[in-house]
Amino acid sequence: MKKVLTYGTFDLLHWGHINLLKRAKDLGDYVIVAISTDEFNAIKDKKAYHSFENRKMILEAIRYVDEVIPEKTWDQKVEDVKKYDIDIFVMGDDWEGKFDFLNDYCEVVYLPRTDGISTSKIKDELLHQ
Repeated sequence: MKKVLTYGTFDLLHWGHINLLKRAKDLGDYVIVAISTDEFNAIKDKKAYHSFENRKMILEAIRYVDEVIPEKTWDQKVEDVKKYDIDIFVMGDDWEGKFDFLNDYCEVVYLPRTDGISTSKIKDELLHQ
């Protein structure tokens, strides 16, 4: 079984998120999504609209997602790759090169972002209505 891992906040879920998750699933058999906890978002100075538990529940309902785990620190990626026996680590190409250190443990794939959509764009448009 080929296992795929990705990370993110996954707040205000949109079709860009779904595209990423579908493409991740196309790369393997089992997709694990690590989502930032509320406490970790505070460390990152990032505010999510939905709580960790609600974001987790939403992601667990998506057919491309097999498991959701918490992201609590910047440094847990190597540990997660080992612990979950990950074959492929997937991130959007806006992170290109940032996770190449994981190539020692698994394949790293940067997928193109979906044009025209992002959580930041949604928040900005709602703010300026």
